[in-house]
Amino acid sequence: MKNEIEGFDINQHEKSSRIVNIDISDEIINKLIFPFNKFDLTALEYKPFTRFTIAKSFDDLSNNKLSKLLNEIIKDRATGCFIIKPKNITSKIDDIFLVKLSTAIVHLIGKPNHDAMAGKYYARFHVKHEDKSDSYLRKAYTNMDLHTDGTYVKEKTDWLLMSKIEEKNVKGGETAMLHLDDWEHCQELYNDPVAKEDFIWGSPKSKNVGYKVEHPVFSSDEKGRAQISYIDQFPEPKNMKQGVFLQKLSDSLEESSNKVITELPVGSAVVANNYFWLHGRKPFKENKELSRELLRIRGSFFIN
Repeated sequence: MKNEIEGFDINQHEKSSRIVNIDISDEIINKLIFPFNKFDLTALEYKPFTRFTIAKSFDDLSNNKLSKLLNEIIKDRATGCFIIKPKNITSKIDDIFLVKLSTAIVHLIGKPNHDAMAGKYYARFHVKHEDKSDSYLRKAYTNMDLHTDGTYVKEKTDWLLMSKIEEKNVKGGETAMLHLDDWEHCQELYNDPVAKEDFIWGSPKSKNVGYKVEHPVFSSDEKGRAQISYIDQFPEPKNMKQGVFLQKLSDSLEESSNKVITELPVGSAVVANNYFWLHGRKPFKENKELSRELLRIRGSFFIN
C-alpha cells in the first residue's frame, strides 16, 4: 500500500484487493488511553460532541492523516472497505475501550444514525447457543445471508461498522462479504425491471421501528453504477413478480463464488460502504458455551 502513517500498519487484505487492513500500534493505543478515559460511556451517549473529541484525539496521533485515508477508502468504489484493529490485544483493551475506539473511528467519516433497537448511537448484541429473538442477527446456527443495513429505516445509511467485542468457544461464524462489482449476476439483476420497482420494507418488533418504508432494491450512483439496498428478512412482496425476483436475487447472491470469507479476531472493526458492499455471517458450530458480542454503528457521511 502506498499510504504510510507512522504508528499504523496499512496493507491489502489477504483475500481481497478491495479491503484495506489497518493495524494500530501499541504506541498509538497507549496514547489513546488518557483521552479515552476523559469520558465514560454515559457521556458519549448523552453528549454527542464528546464523540468528536475522542475522534479528534485519535486523528491527531496520525497528524490528521488517518481521517483522510479512511474517507478515501470508504468512498472509493474500487475499495470501500477497511478492517481496523489494535495490532495486539492487551489488558488495557477491554470492551469499554473498544466501544470508544469504534466511536472514534466512525466520527472520522460521518455521523451515526440513532439505533432504535438499542436506543442510542450504537448497539451491542450477543450471539449465544440459545436464542428467542425475532431476527437472524442472533441465530447462531443459521446462515446470515448477504445483505446491506438500513433497508427498513428512513435515515440515510451510507456506511456500517461492525466491531467484535468478545468471542468465546466459537468455531465457524466467519464473516462473508461481497462487492457488487465482483458479483457475477449484478448486471442481470440490476437491469431487471422489477429491480427498480418500489418494495415495501418492514422489520420485526425487536427493531423498535413502528413504520414501513418503500424503495427499490437497486438504484444508481452518479456514474450510473449499481447500488443495492437489500436484506432477505424484511421485504414484503406486493405480488408474484416481486416475490420471484427476490428469490432469484437471494439465490444468486448466496451462490456467488466471489464472496470474501474471513475470520476476524477480537478487537477488529469492519467498516464498509453500504451501497456496494453486502455482508453476512456463516453458521457457527454448535456449542452450548458459545458467546460472541458485536457492536454495530451505522450512519451517513459528513456533508461539508
